[in-house]
Amino acid sequence: MTDDARTSPSNSIPVDTLAPVVGVDGQKLAARMAQDAFAQVFRLSFSDDEGERVRGLEALREALRKWSDAAGEDDARALRLAMVVAGLDQWGLAYSQAFDLVAIPALSELIGALRTALDASQEARFLQQFAAIDALEGNAIDFKIDLRRGIHLALWHAMIASEEREQATAILTRLGGMMFALIQVMPELGWRLVADALANIQIQCLAEGLAAEGLAREMNEALFAALATELRVDCRDRVMAHATQAVLAWQRARRPASGQIH
Repeated sequence: MTDDARTSPSNSIPVDTLAPVVGVDGQKLAARMAQDAFAQVFRLSFSDDEGERVRGLEALREALRKWSDAAGEDDARALRLAMVVAGLDQWGLAYSQAFDLVAIPALSELIGALRTALDASQEARFLQQFAAIDALEGNAIDFKIDLRRGIHLALWHAMIASEEREQATAILTRLGGMMFALIQVMPELGWRLVADALANIQIQCLAEGLAAEGLAREMNEALFAALATELRVDCRDRVMAHATQAVLAWQRARRPASGQIH
């Protein structure tokens, strides 16, 4: 996958004021942990085995708290937990919108368990760091990039895997809407995250031969067409150019080095 959402020929990314608290690697790990935890929570929400659900949620709560508590400073522990909870929130919102879910019970239980385990001072630090994530677009930017990439790609995979046109179209509409909304909510950096998603979609198509025919190809083309049509011209051009550059960089990286002996 590409990490080019962080680089661009113009408009440097604003300073991440949270990077000194939790660095790039920690932010990326928080996004992955939120994604993995949500996948397990989503499965547990629809399990008929109550014992499995209880044990699974407790194991997740313990693992996430253990990771957040492993940070050396109070603020770092609070920010780690805040990113995980924010990530779980975003995954839950995305899936609820995409699949018309009224609730994801196990997700609410997990977030509640993580929050209720905090004492008063820990809760105050958690709330401070949780608010700081969205206070500035550049804050926790590596977390945001990886989080949105995971969500966008998961919904895209669900869209192209759908065998029913109605379901595929519904996911397409929600996914496109999320991308438009991201650009509005993050006017400085949202376009980069959308470009990152489009680049990774194209890379997966090239690398794995996905969305090559039938309904999957039609939906994929419709997503790109909708973005090209609905985005402002200047924003569309930046998104498409940035995505194209990332794909070209990926292709160049896969080529054998010049003069390589076989």
